[in-house]
Amino acid sequence: MTDLSLVIPLLNEAESLPELHAWIKRVCDSHKLRYEVIFIDDGSKDNSWQVISNLKQQHPEIVGIRFQRNYGKSAALHTGFEAAQGNVVITMDADLQDSPDEIPELYRMITEEGLDLVSGWKKKRYDPITKTIPTKLYNWATRRMSGIYLHDFNCGLKAYSNDVVKSIEIFGEMHRYIPVIAHREGFKKIGEKVVEHRARKYGTTKFGLERFINGPLDLMTIMFISRFGKRPMHIFGTIGASMFMIGLALTGYLITSKFMHLYVWHTKSPLVSDQVPFYLALTAMIIGTQLFLAGFVGELITRNSASRNQYKVREKL
Repeated sequence: MTDLSLVIPLLNEAESLPELHAWIKRVCDSHKLRYEVIFIDDGSKDNSWQVISNLKQQHPEIVGIRFQRNYGKSAALHTGFEAAQGNVVITMDADLQDSPDEIPELYRMITEEGLDLVSGWKKKRYDPITKTIPTKLYNWATRRMSGIYLHDFNCGLKAYSNDVVKSIEIFGEMHRYIPVIAHREGFKKIGEKVVEHRARKYGTTKFGLERFINGPLDLMTIMFISRFGKRPMHIFGTIGASMFMIGLALTGYLITSKFMHLYVWHTKSPLVSDQVPFYLALTAMIIGTQLFLAGFVGELITRNSASRNQYKVREKL
């Protein structure tokens, strides 16, 4: 096993790749690190793959993986994690906005301080305000929901122990919340390091406005699956039963009110269907029943799943 694996997803970054690799090689060689560089071409339309192929002929430490089409950064990182052989795995972007000079310290924090994951913090950014403000908002929301106090969850420059990358699964747009996923898998030693953020030298950003929608949705998905993935009845059953009981209580109120008007107060009783509580009770009982059944069906699915009793063992003596 090598000391270090560098996992670098890319999309249309042909101009920056030779400079990035030369920089990585200079840093790693000066610190006598045994390393591999894994470039994952995520369906580039330029000549990125040709550049990787040419670099591979001259530098055997390079591993090239090319997707048939664009699958997204999460898919690229997941594939890179599967291929990584290093004791420490470092991810970075291919656009030269992440500095390879950070590699030795990130490596040291994992190997010497015993951290499971180190997340970069781009304290000073060179991004437009349309990107920095939403990023700060999402980081705040993620801190509050996950209980992990990092400043920059979405920083592409991160370091992991090999155990972490082999234990987590990322898909969709989950790469933004890898620290949350790792924490939920039992890797609690998560650190942070202020890293240099450089202005983009070549090309343009590959992320559009859809990330402002996908980000919060993915965070809610992670939080839900991690807490209730193997016990859906606990959430759906609880909410469903609560709503059903609210509807039942309103029904009891309507029946009692009708009885009081007819037999106690001897007054004219309004029609039950003319009262607002009737429709609230009906809605609450229907939705409550549906949620309870959803939890029941979820339990049937999870209990018949092949992975229902598969648990990740970290150590065994």
